[in-house]
Amino acid sequence: MAICSVAELGEPALALARPDLHPTAFLAQLVEKKLYPDAVRFLAHALPKREAVWWAWMCARRTAGESAPAPVRAALDATEKWIAHPGESQRRAAKAAADAAGLDCPAGCAGLAAFFSGGSLAPPEAPPVPPGEFLTAKAVSGAVVFAAVATEPENAPEKFQNFVAQALDVANRVHLWDPKPEA
Repeated sequence: MAICSVAELGEPALALARPDLHPTAFLAQLVEKKLYPDAVRFLAHALPKREAVWWAWMCARRTAGESAPAPVRAALDATEKWIAHPGESQRRAAKAAADAAGLDCPAGCAGLAAFFSGGSLAPPEAPPVPPGEFLTAKAVSGAVVFAAVATEPENAPEKFQNFVAQALDVANRVHLWDPKPEA
C-alpha cells in the first residue's frame, strides 16, 4: 500500500500494513486497534482531493454545531462553496475564510485543505507556486482529528469511528478501491 509511505503513519499502523491486505481490511484493523489518527491520515491521503475536503468539511460542520462563531460559519460556507464549484475564486475565498477562522479549528483546516487542492499558493499577481502533492491530505487530516477531539474529547473514539465510517462510505461511492476480495 503506497499510501502508507506518504501518510506518515505510526509504527504500530505500519506494522499492520501488508501488500496483500485490502485497504478496507487495513482500515478495519486500524480502527480495531484504536489507531484512529492513522486511519484518518490513511483515508485523507487515499481519497480524491475534492472528496477528502468534503469529508473534512462534514466533520468540521458537525463539530461547529449550530452556534458556531461567525468566522467559523464563514469558513464552513466558503469551503462548501468550493466543494460545490471548485473554481479558483472559491478556492481563494476558502483560504481567506480559513485564515479568519484560524487554523486552530476544524473549519479553518477544512478551508485550508480546499486552498491546497490546486492552483497556486502565491498571490494571483505573482508567479505561480503549486501546492505540494499531499498538502490537501495533511490539512484534511488536521481538520478531521481536530473535529474528533476539539469538543467532548471523552467521546473522541466514537467520533473517530463515525468519521472513518463516513470516509469509507465516500470511498465506496467513488469506487476508490476494487471490491473487497471474498474470504
